[in-house]
Amino acid sequence: MSNQNTFLLGGDLPIRRLGYGAMRLAANGFSGPARDAETSREVLRQAIAAGVDHIDTADFYVSDDGALSANTLIREALHPYRDDLVIATKVGPQRTPGGGVEMTTDPSALRQMVETNLENLGLERLDLVYLRLGAPEESAAARFEALAAMRDEGLIRHLGLSNAGTAHLHEALTVAPVAAVQNHFVATQRDDLEVLAACEEVGIAFVPFFPLGGGFSDITDDRLTTVAARHEATTAQIALAWLLARSPVTLAIPGTGSPAHLAENMAADAITLTAEDLADLA
Repeated sequence: MSNQNTFLLGGDLPIRRLGYGAMRLAANGFSGPARDAETSREVLRQAIAAGVDHIDTADFYVSDDGALSANTLIREALHPYRDDLVIATKVGPQRTPGGGVEMTTDPSALRQMVETNLENLGLERLDLVYLRLGAPEESAAARFEALAAMRDEGLIRHLGLSNAGTAHLHEALTVAPVAAVQNHFVATQRDDLEVLAACEEVGIAFVPFFPLGGGFSDITDDRLTTVAARHEATTAQIALAWLLARSPVTLAIPGTGSPAHLAENMAADAITLTAEDLADLA
């Protein structure tokens, strides 16, 4: 267990372990109508003011009508960026007409995705690029090699995997260093403990997406409620505090389009779970 609130990403980027996920900037979820753009930009500015130095985004985080995109909002609100701000993105999925998403298994398609992220974010180099995978049985090697080549060109600083199993991680590590793995993991859904253990073994960041369930995992649980009452906190805050306490390599990237919800999430960083709390949540 660790109470430290920073992590050295890729061995050279110190970041706060509680960051911000940008999926809800353009729409209230992965899809949906466009949000109010100025409110979303204000959330980003407030996140930075609150100490966020790690933003997780993707170029396919857009509203259904295409009017708003997370990357464009980030550039509009925060560019020129602070020197210590780490921006992570992911490639692999691409939007289809009607708001759907399809996964590409073509390594050559990744270059355009990386270049589009660079352009929309206003960057010359991406700090961290995740290869988002689809089916558990698919190979990551060829696509990871394509991203590693772009890293060697200077377009990418560090590489990661998303929605990956331990086999994907071991396969990727034969190609290039892996700085982070981003999988679904939350206090009430812990299927990826094996992947977390593999990340711990080699000091790779484990970055749960949907750290508050994201509508896919229900965090309504009596154990969380009991611990929240002890700390006069919300269930969501305890779920975030548990992720940070669960392992020294775990980061949390809760996302929101609400300034009030942002403040609530960031306050979780100050909660120190006791041995009794951790035993109850185990």
